[in-house]
Amino acid sequence: MDIATRVHNHKWKIDPIVRSLIDTDFYKLLMCQSIFRNHPDTQVTFSLINRTKSIRLAELVDEGELREQLDHIRSLSLSRGEGTWLRGNTFYGKRQMFTPEFMEWFEELRLPPYHLEKRDGQYELTFEGTWPEVMLWEVPALAVLMELRSRAVLNRMKKFELQVLYAQAMTKLWSKVEKLRGIDGLRIADFGTRRRHSFLWQDWCVQAMGEGLGKAFIGTSNCLIAKNREVEAIGTNAHELPMVYAALAKDDAALARAPYDVLSDWHDEHDGNLRVILPDTYGTQGFLDNAPDWLAGWTGMRIDSGDPATGAETAINWWKSRGEDPTKKLVIFSDGLDEDKIISLHQQFAGRVNASFGWGTLLTNDFRGLTEGDALAPFSLVCKAVAANGKPTVKLSDNPRKAMGPASEIERYKRVFGVGKQEEQEVVV
Repeated sequence: MDIATRVHNHKWKIDPIVRSLIDTDFYKLLMCQSIFRNHPDTQVTFSLINRTKSIRLAELVDEGELREQLDHIRSLSLSRGEGTWLRGNTFYGKRQMFTPEFMEWFEELRLPPYHLEKRDGQYELTFEGTWPEVMLWEVPALAVLMELRSRAVLNRMKKFELQVLYAQAMTKLWSKVEKLRGIDGLRIADFGTRRRHSFLWQDWCVQAMGEGLGKAFIGTSNCLIAKNREVEAIGTNAHELPMVYAALAKDDAALARAPYDVLSDWHDEHDGNLRVILPDTYGTQGFLDNAPDWLAGWTGMRIDSGDPATGAETAINWWKSRGEDPTKKLVIFSDGLDEDKIISLHQQFAGRVNASFGWGTLLTNDFRGLTEGDALAPFSLVCKAVAANGKPTVKLSDNPRKAMGPASEIERYKRVFGVGKQEEQEVVV
């Protein structure tokens, strides 16, 4: 594929930024089915949050282009082939991962309206409605903003400049792949959909990983690319579930139970490798200290904030304290990874736990150092549930720089979940 030529002609209708409702992360669909079953009528609000304030998106991205791309997403529906793939494919060894009731709903779905405003150089983009519908805006909304920012920079470049840029980016990625190649026992997946440089680039990255790493490359979070490239779709669950469950809690006692209620519902729906704990929404240590015994039997744990090595050590010590063998457990590292950190963590925990890596933004959007002024460097953009049934959501994280929610509620959550002093970590992406 000549990506440079396609980018040079990116006004072609053949290249909308999001081209399918399954151009999204696999865990969004897994969570959507659980929410469809357990909380179909919960009303939520999702909002765009740009953590990198120096990137003034409303001054870089044309509002008309943004609306055109968002309107295009609202016109999408599941194709017959996509529905057949979801209904009939085997995911994590399980046939019919998605129930007929959920698939009938999904096949009729059109995403609900959006609300867009400009304020102080940023876009305020919000989505409101029932939780199963609104949640599916998160990944495509982020992908649109990230790619429109890329296009705004690339618009200033001529065809041969683009060819050189992409040749350099390909060389940069391939050098990372070569550093990872041959590492014994490496397991790595693409987690880079939401903050990718572009769909075409993510697709190229997945193909490069597959060719360069062979069996060490275990799949992609992107459902459309997984389908088209015949690789495994990878994913479990995310912070969204405990954030909304917690917001729905009627008192402090219910709030303290909320993260475990999430996993109880998940336990009823899934088994095997899908039983992966994400413990850091309200502080990992407190979550594990108060976790019910049945959670110790789950497959593994995803480390997504704070220092990753510290998080893995915490997981290992917790499993040991609950009588479990850490060497039979899975730890998934997924926060701000690049090749050197992947190699370091793999070496540190080899033989102590089964380590796996979800490689995100610095796989699918690492154009650092390739343009003047580093104009294509990745930045931290998220789209989060900010309210549920009119109540604000809160996220504490193991990194206080990632905390979100009203200050008074943050303090309440810290009290309920026993979160003490936290060490700040740089938010890379």
